[in-house]
Amino acid sequence: MIDVSSKEGPEARAPLGRLRAEIGKVIMGQEPVVTGLVIALLCRGHVLLEGVPGVAKTLLVRVLAAALDIDARRLQFTPDLMPGDVTGSLVFDARSTAFEFREGPVFTNLLLADEINRTPPKTQAALLEVMEERQVSVEGVPRKLPEPFMVAATQNPIEYEGTYPLPEAQLDRFLLKINVPLPSREEELGVLRAHHAGFDPRDLAAAGIRPVATVADIAAGRAAVGRVEVADVVLTYIVELCRATRVSPSLELGASPRGATALLGTAKAWAWLSGRDYATPDDVKALARPVLRHRVRLRPEAELEGVTADSVLDAVLATVPTPR
Repeated sequence: MIDVSSKEGPEARAPLGRLRAEIGKVIMGQEPVVTGLVIALLCRGHVLLEGVPGVAKTLLVRVLAAALDIDARRLQFTPDLMPGDVTGSLVFDARSTAFEFREGPVFTNLLLADEINRTPPKTQAALLEVMEERQVSVEGVPRKLPEPFMVAATQNPIEYEGTYPLPEAQLDRFLLKINVPLPSREEELGVLRAHHAGFDPRDLAAAGIRPVATVADIAAGRAAVGRVEVADVVLTYIVELCRATRVSPSLELGASPRGATALLGTAKAWAWLSGRDYATPDDVKALARPVLRHRVRLRPEAELEGVTADSVLDAVLATVPTPR
């Protein structure tokens, strides 16, 4: 049993600070994305990374895995991938003349689901129970996944040929949808300098990436986040934001109560990472877009007018009064 009750404040935060710094050795200029992954770890959530090819989405997750002392696996999603290739399946053993369960790649701590929207809905659905219940049921027998467990999925926002858009039920399983932007001029220059100096993204050990946080550190952080205070006015603010999305004329589907609880949990995690034991409305605002952008659906006429989920959320944040 891991004793995390004695770890408070800086003692619990220090390993996660080292984790963010370790990732920063390789991933340049993506601090908000890195912080989002750490928040997801603290909240027992999953992350969907969306960005054009070449912005280091896959590398980011690989570096996170290398900087954590946990088991990690990568699964490339393709059109011919079957559900059993994800979760595992029963295989007949001729020696024992019995069927035995062969574990799939989801039996790990960190699963990199690369290009998740390239596999058909039937295979995508194999992750529904995995992500929500953290178990795999085969022939009516549930099998628990290791703890911690997180899915970090990637997808390309501009290429639609040969892809299968994730349904709302699947999207809702992700705690955060993080847009991975193109780097700034200076950041891109830093990337080129690193490659010129010999950096090889296929050899992270040579880049000096080493494990700096453990399962116990994650558990201690989660316990500390659970103790963060949230005033009733902040809870009310979260509810009002989510309810405002449900009456927005640009949306045909607003944020659900699950979205509200996700916003609460991530705001507490961000407050704790910021060195506070209480959450503020600003913490809620900081996480509103990545928590809610994939939980709302635009009306077709709004999409034709160029409206985006982020622009609707910006309008909601501007109109709902911020408590003092």
